[in-house]
Amino acid sequence: MPFPDLQSFVAELERRGELRRVRVEVDAELEISAIADRVSKSPSPQGMAGAPATDRVHGGTGGVGLVFERVRGAKMPCAINLFGSYERVKIALGCESFEELAERVQKLVKPEPPPTLLAKLKMIPELAKIASYPAKVVRSGMCQQVVHTDDADLSMLPIIKCWPHDGGADRDVIVGAGAGGDAAAASGGRYITLAAVLTQPPAEVGGERNLGMYRIQVTGPKAGILHCHMHHDGARHLRMYAECGEEMPVAIVLGGESVLPYAATCPLPPNVSELLFAGFLNGTGIELVACKTIPLEVPANAEIVIEGWVDSKRTVREGPFGDHTGFYSLADQFHPIRVTAITHRRDPIYPTTIVGKPPMEDYYLGKATERVFLPLLKMIVPDIVDYHLPQWGAFHNFAFVKIRKEYPYQARRVMSSIWGAGQMSLTKFIVVVDEHVDVHDEQAVMFQVGANVDPRRDTVIVEGPLDILDHAAPYCGAGSKIGIDATRKIGGEGVVREWPRELEMSEAVRRLVERRWAEYGLGEGPAAK
Repeated sequence: MPFPDLQSFVAELERRGELRRVRVEVDAELEISAIADRVSKSPSPQGMAGAPATDRVHGGTGGVGLVFERVRGAKMPCAINLFGSYERVKIALGCESFEELAERVQKLVKPEPPPTLLAKLKMIPELAKIASYPAKVVRSGMCQQVVHTDDADLSMLPIIKCWPHDGGADRDVIVGAGAGGDAAAASGGRYITLAAVLTQPPAEVGGERNLGMYRIQVTGPKAGILHCHMHHDGARHLRMYAECGEEMPVAIVLGGESVLPYAATCPLPPNVSELLFAGFLNGTGIELVACKTIPLEVPANAEIVIEGWVDSKRTVREGPFGDHTGFYSLADQFHPIRVTAITHRRDPIYPTTIVGKPPMEDYYLGKATERVFLPLLKMIVPDIVDYHLPQWGAFHNFAFVKIRKEYPYQARRVMSSIWGAGQMSLTKFIVVVDEHVDVHDEQAVMFQVGANVDPRRDTVIVEGPLDILDHAAPYCGAGSKIGIDATRKIGGEGVVREWPRELEMSEAVRRLVERRWAEYGLGEGPAAK
């Protein structure tokens, strides 16, 4: 089962040897980040344990989770890299494997109809479970054991600076600074990075709450900047408030149930609540408690909640920020936050993360999403057999897709479908291969590209939306994308000469060699293909 709060999750990681405590004093400015970067690229205690069966690379890295007990100037410890391996993500989600969780998702979104009355009766307990997933409001929660309003001060938190040029440390960051601390330019470049940011549409509009993982640049004791891409639900909510001429209430939630950070990163369809999905992962609904100063309800088991209002009309300069692409995302205009309260449990732990050149903590969360959401992607694009997002593609640059090819230009149809499928629409390079190719073997995929592709006939370039962080795009969030059809060509796909057979040993001889391998005295050797 998942864990009801961050500290019970931390205790379990420590019990399993997946966490280390650093008891000497450290600095939140770069030092914690440098340590975490180094640890995240070191061997994991469990090696490949917890890795999906499809994994080919980096399953044995991720190091350990870290808790820094003494952070200079802060009033609480700081935890980082808690989700930085397959094993730790698996522990957080309370599952034996990502494939197991994917099967649960598939049953939820596309249940098999029961064939008999007895089978229908057996489904009643499952239906009762589904009814328990929605969030439920309670009267009090440990996230409000301590409440700061007038004395709220973000400097009490061990908020880290990740990379040297974060926040534009070499120049003024704030443009058009107003009251509430904005003028304290973020020369320190500190960011809240592992928060579930909770928003909801205006009351007169109605709609589901949204939980998204958006970064927050801290600009003063009671001020920050919300970085939320235009494609995300949080930005959609903000546009609704702008149309109404109102500020948007926002709650920045740190910690809580061990499934919450993952749920906040999931690419769910619009108007599907991440809190509902978190309840599904958790096995029971997430308990919520009313905020103290804003009209929102937040997870009662959170470590820390920052309450505030986002100015929907005014923007200020945010960034740059060292991002998961391995580059600094460029500075741009985003909306400032006015903090009205900080609440927390007694003796809280502040969770954070650092992103940069992979593998890092976000890679393992992303890989879990790749596996768990395969059934949903198959529902949208039934032609897909499997897919793989290479680590070096930084999630949105590359997708390798395998299909069961049945008709001409099917690969192009699949590309077009993916470019219309939620966040997959931002994929810059799509490579489609045949069913027999292992898409998780990157060398095997590129072999098919080299062997099966005529660049003029088998590629297609389209214009469309791209990830905001793609600095190569000619426009912010817009540019070109390319699809590469690396499948075997058939009639109707342009000029196609006679296609040769791909080399493959006969099954009978392969079995013979496997059976007699020990007799040959050649050691273990590579696996037969």
